[in-house]
Amino acid sequence: MQSNVKDGVLFHSPTNEAERFGVANACVRKLGIHFPALVDGINNQVELAYTGWPDRLYLIDRGGRVLYKSTPGPFGFHPDDLAAAMKKLPPPAIDPVAP
Repeated sequence: MQSNVKDGVLFHSPTNEAERFGVANACVRKLGIHFPALVDGINNQVELAYTGWPDRLYLIDRGGRVLYKSTPGPFGFHPDDLAAAMKKLPPPAIDPVAP
């Protein structure tokens, strides 16, 4: 993709989890991603369960429910839509026993 060339995020497909984490780390840094990014295992279990290919953004609540699923990316990523979905999340529960 031309945008990947321009942004310097062109990589060979990883063949093991260490390479996959390296690619993800480089993409997070190069693209300035400021939210937690999770990396699927080399077995692609999450991709298979959530139809993660082509790339998609998901917001999953603490109960495992999908609250937001983007259209295929990277051009289907709409950060404002994800941010709006995140604003609808309830605040984290406060543990009354924690110090």
